Parts: sequence; structure tokens; C-alpha cells
Amino acid sequence: MGRAARIALIVASALASLGFLALAAWQLQRLGWKQDLIARVEQQLQAEPVAPPPVASKADEYRRVRLRGRFEPREALVQATTALGGGHWVIAPLRLDDGRAVLVNRGFVPPAAQRAPGQHAVPDGPVELTGLLRLTETGGGPLRANVPEEGRWYSRDVAGIAAQLGVADKAAPYFVDEAADPAQPQRYPRPGLTVIRFANNHAVYAATWLALAAMAAAAAAYLVREERRRASS
Repeated sequence: MGRAARIALIVASALASLGFLALAAWQLQRLGWKQDLIARVEQQLQAEPVAPPPVASKADEYRRVRLRGRFEPREALVQATTALGGGHWVIAPLRLDDGRAVLVNRGFVPPAAQRAPGQHAVPDGPVELTGLLRLTETGGGPLRANVPEEGRWYSRDVAGIAAQLGVADKAAPYFVDEAADPAQPQRYPRPGLTVIRFANNHAVYAATWLALAAMAAAAAAYLVREERRRASS
């Protein structure tokens, strides 16, 4: 290997070490962000339910809200996979006392309990429920796009479902996962199946990048020593 090639290898090793260090720093930043997210969500889950806001941001996701109104006799089914297996979420519009509509995920129905859209019984008269505010899920599922014109939904797309159900003009730009009421017998649609779990492997990723940075730096140092030995011999 010629001297120019050896110098190029030294430079490449040093640059690789710096690149790995940058990736480790990025993962540490992500770790801080994820820890803040988890702490915020845990705090919101322990807080008292609040009135539904007119709009919502990322900071509002998983906030507990209290809704009062009447369910409208229409719904959409969204494909779902839960701890109970595969089936559908039942999404129904709740007309609030002020005229706004909030799409409520009333819960999960397995194939054996599934009926045609609009045929899952809703409470008759005014209702009050609590749930978790969730942000819209546009697009669809992995490799499957929503087909609004056919009523096939693979994600809880608020704007699309609200349009299908005829409440787009009054609908809040989010949906609410209804919480289970322990005082009530279990029923279908089954509420309370929201999964709140955040993957937090950033510390492991950061350690991996730091190890690679150290290896690249050690390789660069070894090559520098070899080059100096060659130059002095």
C-alpha cells in the first residue's frame, strides 16, 4: 500500500470516528426527547379529565378528556389488531352540547361480534364519557391505503372518516379513545384497549455508535503510529 493510500485510510478512519460521534450525540438528544415524552404522557394519564379543546397539538396527545353529548346513529369500522386479536375499531360521532362533533373510538369488535357499519348499538340519550385524546392517523396501514369511497379504513383518519359520516363541518380535528368504565359490564365494542408504549432504545443506540467511534479512532491512531514508524525507519 502506497503512502497516499495510507494517508487516505487515516483520514477516512478519523472521519468515520467523527461521524459515529455525531450519531451518538443525536441518539442522546433523542433519548432526552423520549424521556420527556414518556414523563409528559404519564403525567397526563394521572391528571383529571378536561373539556375537549377546539384544536390539539402533539402536546395534547393522550390527554384525558371528558365528553358530554349524544351519539349519532352512524359509524365507521377501522381495521385493528389488539390484545384480543384482529378485528375493527368502531368509530362513531358524538355530538357535543355546543354542536361540535368528536369522533369517538367506542372500542374493538372481533369478527364474531362484528355487524355492518351503523348497527352497533349506541347509548340512547345523553351520555358522558372519558377517554384519551388522539391525533389523526392519515394514510392508512403498512402497504394498505385507506379507500374512503368504499368505506375501507386501515387508520383512524379524522378528516376522511368525518367526511364519510357527514360531520366534517363540525368535527374536531382529533378523535378520542373511549376509556373502559369498571362499573359497567364488559361489552362490544370493547373500550379501554389503547396501547401506550414507547420504544426507548436510544441509550443502546448511543452506546453502539460510541463504541464504533472508539474503534474507528483506535484504527486511525494505529495507522498514524505505523506511518510515523515507516517515516523514521
